[in-house]
Amino acid sequence: QVQLVESGGGLVQPGGSLRLSCAVSGNIFSTNRMAWYRQAPGKQRELVAGINRSGSTSYGDSVKGRFTVSRDNAKRTVVLQMNSLKPEDTAVYYCNADIDKYGTTRYNNYWGQGTQVTVSS
Repeated sequence: QVQLVESGGGLVQPGGSLRLSCAVSGNIFSTNRMAWYRQAPGKQRELVAGINRSGSTSYGDSVKGRFTVSRDNAKRTVVLQMNSLKPEDTAVYYCNADIDKYGTTRYNNYWGQGTQVTVSS
């Protein structure tokens, strides 16, 4: 069974840093786009950052210049480095990935269980 396993959330003071990791577990053929989304209480889920297999990235406007997304295709992981954190970054962060399980180039979309990030003094 394919799962996205997230780690690295927690409590940090404003201005601090956190590093989120997401690993794909289970038997798969390949991953395409991998991304991080977040959802704060009472708000819709929003894109934080995405990265294609080739390394092309995209970021939500509110995190540009502060967050960096990267991936390791061999290890099947995606990492979100978050710097200069603000209280408004507080949310549950979700890993997302398009996965081809069988080598058919048909990708299904998967979500992780989410990890809480709290920015507070």
